[in-house]
Amino acid sequence: MKRSIRLLPAHRRLLAGLLLGGSALSAQHALAAEISIACGPGDAADYCPVLAERWAEETGHEVNVVSTPNDATEKLSLYQQLLGSQSTDIDVLMIDIVWPGLLADHLVDLSEYLPADATEGIFPALIENNTVDGKLMAIPWFTDAGLLYYRKDLLEQYGHEVPETWQELTETAREVQAAEREAGNDGFWGYTFQGRAYEGLTTNALEWVASHGGGTIVDDEGKVTINNPRAAEALDLAASWIDDISPEGTLNHTEEETRGIFQSGNALFLRNWPYVWSLANGEGSEVAGKVGMAPLPRGPEGPGDAAPGGESRSVATLGGWNWAVSRYSEHPDVAAELVAYLTAEAQQKEHAIEIGMNPTIEALYEDEEVLASNPSMGELYETLTNGVPRPATVTGSDYPRVSNAFFNRVHSVLSGDLDGQAAVQQLEGELRRLSRRW
Repeated sequence: MKRSIRLLPAHRRLLAGLLLGGSALSAQHALAAEISIACGPGDAADYCPVLAERWAEETGHEVNVVSTPNDATEKLSLYQQLLGSQSTDIDVLMIDIVWPGLLADHLVDLSEYLPADATEGIFPALIENNTVDGKLMAIPWFTDAGLLYYRKDLLEQYGHEVPETWQELTETAREVQAAEREAGNDGFWGYTFQGRAYEGLTTNALEWVASHGGGTIVDDEGKVTINNPRAAEALDLAASWIDDISPEGTLNHTEEETRGIFQSGNALFLRNWPYVWSLANGEGSEVAGKVGMAPLPRGPEGPGDAAPGGESRSVATLGGWNWAVSRYSEHPDVAAELVAYLTAEAQQKEHAIEIGMNPTIEALYEDEEVLASNPSMGELYETLTNGVPRPATVTGSDYPRVSNAFFNRVHSVLSGDLDGQAAVQQLEGELRRLSRRW
């Protein structure tokens, strides 16, 4: 297929270098429309252009594919500038799971354009996450949840089971780390996770807090719940890992730095997203064939009366990306058709097999071809169904402020500048002031 590069009429400077190209497909009928879709970064893992161009071939519409920054913060900034100026340059947008409430004023209600069965079979929690004030702002495309990766060979060698609690992880990591260093691997660590002050730390820390029975920062009614003993205890435990079982550099690590440490054979445990599985077991990986995957640990046993989350349990923060249509699109009906096509079962199945992304349709976790391509998919089902969303829908446009306040306080605890109790107390005050706007 011949590609043509087409600069969008507005925001040329903003989008300079981001335009991946459009498939210059001639319209086959008088009603053909020209649709621009904001995909991912345009790398080998970005399957959006493949499917969008196929849709154009099948329908006779023209599609212009725009690549966007890989960094979620930069991508959001781009969207906010485009949507804030009511630009018609982009019709379909790939949005993060925490953005529907934030961008709701600029998105169409997809339920007005698509049949009711367009969301049939999709995880209910994901549909709920994408529904704001009764309006369907986006349809889930692929989903993520935090997972624990571990070295099967080392746990067996040193006589340990996969940890079920964070305390067990801490103790096992210390013991194996000491043994490996004594054996000559001076750069070996027990646990690596995302500790930089960014959204990734919010997802990690929410897992620590919620798994301790400490709630979800803000509950479904908008009540601030973070100031409780279990939340403080969870943060203090995480702080104890720094420069003990986790390198000091953790304070600036994101997903890829942590994957690099683990995949090079220098960590026992890793917290990351499902995409790591195929890479850690791929060609060139130092740990291929030695990696196991399990649900994240839970907090200590005991009643949760003092905290809003009840009993401790394994908790994974939900991630993932969704498709939405701009309110300023000149062809919202056609744009919605493209969204329905991308999120349909056949395309989600192909996305799972070809790229390894986790579908949002429950039945695909029992599909033989999907499981043959990645046996770990089946193991993810329970983790995904029990995943905890970040409090983005209830806090709406204030979610970035909520998350920023949370990960900055958590980072201060990890850095040793605050203890857990002081951090949750400060957070409560700041979030309560913000909550007057919800």
